Amino acid sequence: MPTLHSWARQAPDKPACILADTGELLTYGVLDRRANAVAQLLLEVGLAPGDGVAILLDNDLAYFELVWGARRCGLYYTPISTHLKAEEAAFIVRDSGARALFASERYADAVAALLADNPAGCTVYAVRGEMPGARDYAAALEHFDRYAELPAGPVGKDFFYSSGTTGQPKGIRQPLFTNNRQAQASGDWVRDSFDFVQDMAYLSTAPLYHGAPLRFTMRTLESGGSVVVMRKFDAPAALAAVERYRITHSQWVPTMFFRLLALPPEVRSRYDLASHRCAIHAAAPCPPEIKEQMIAWWGPIVWEYYAGSERNGVTCISTADWLTHRGSVGRAVVGRLHILDEDQRELAPNQVGDVYFDGPEFVYHNDPEKTARSRNAAGWSTIGDVGYLDGEGFLYLTDRRSHMIISGGVNIYPAEIENRLALHEDVADVAVFGVPNREFGEEVKAVVALKDPSRASPELASALSAFCRETLSHVKCPRSIDFEPELPRHENGKLFKHVLKQRYLDRA
Repeated sequence: MPTLHSWARQAPDKPACILADTGELLTYGVLDRRANAVAQLLLEVGLAPGDGVAILLDNDLAYFELVWGARRCGLYYTPISTHLKAEEAAFIVRDSGARALFASERYADAVAALLADNPAGCTVYAVRGEMPGARDYAAALEHFDRYAELPAGPVGKDFFYSSGTTGQPKGIRQPLFTNNRQAQASGDWVRDSFDFVQDMAYLSTAPLYHGAPLRFTMRTLESGGSVVVMRKFDAPAALAAVERYRITHSQWVPTMFFRLLALPPEVRSRYDLASHRCAIHAAAPCPPEIKEQMIAWWGPIVWEYYAGSERNGVTCISTADWLTHRGSVGRAVVGRLHILDEDQRELAPNQVGDVYFDGPEFVYHNDPEKTARSRNAAGWSTIGDVGYLDGEGFLYLTDRRSHMIISGGVNIYPAEIENRLALHEDVADVAVFGVPNREFGEEVKAVVALKDPSRASPELASALSAFCRETLSHVKCPRSIDFEPELPRHENGKLFKHVLKQRYLDRA
């Protein structure tokens, strides 16, 4: 399959990536040259295959040249959420061992936090604006204006972080690709399932620091297509982008479907969507009635897939199959599925158990215990989901073994929030879990037992919310806080969180 360089030679003036709102773009020829310059820069400052870089940017065309440059050097690249607090972002840079950080001046606080404690000697480059202690990215690239042949070696790979059950984010790491052929083969399921081809135009509606948007834009460029990136999601603007750029493929999360369906009929009918032939959604449970409304509007072009950042397996389902298997997330297209009981015995169809894949390997960086817990004796892995297979091999998810919350496509783990609330002087005990939210799938709920139960009040609930916001990004902070005299715990101290959660599920 062609590489970015071969696409650049074949069609140097074709748009590779475009910012939807401004029309600013990089052609394949320019992207290829800039990625080559980034690779030269990284090699000159001493990075070697297996080292890492980190990226802290808003949706920006520079994302693509940085990632392609890192890939060509055999480096791990770690996108960082722009919603994190300064120290949260700095922790990820340190924990990943990144040797270089590329950031914009909007995140100067995170850069300052990193430079105050920078054991790996990470070099910071200011991609947009200026920051104390940072090098000028544009000036650094000017030294590499000649295209250079780079040494053969492994191909770099993403190294994403998601929240860990201990409260600190956990990196998800896989072995590097040994060569370009292996790197491209890892995306065969995307090309085969969704028909990623050279004439496609892909609309990316979400932040590039998420796994799916970045990975799918990379697959688009591997296929020779054009990527159109929204800086920030807006429902009418997304429809306008489909019309303006003749979008063929797009990706969404259920929250976006809610926003689109909420538009007045005259707005929804204003845009020409005739070019649109594949709308992909994932990241969070989608209410069946919402999906049915999208299919009624857009036609049988709605596809769904299920996967984790761990990439240990993938399922996929078309509109036609979903209509006859309502609620399913599809059949396996990467790895083989197994549903196991608590004794690790394989279950028959329609029996609920833990979802395992015997797919690609991964580790949780710096957490061998969590890595070991994700495996069974056969080497199959799980990311904590629970569900069942029907007689045709279609997977249905019913719950998560862990208490991870997925709100608007963002993974949130309760322990970090619980640890923060437990520090408040009025709190004796706390439980955090997800409760249903029609628009976001789930929202964060906290139930608190106070040292003095008589202090329970709406004012104290507001104070606890503000206490969370001091150190946690807003997406992690509870949408609501309730008070209970005592939380249900076993004699050994284990919290029966499912008892609390069930109360709210029953009410819902």
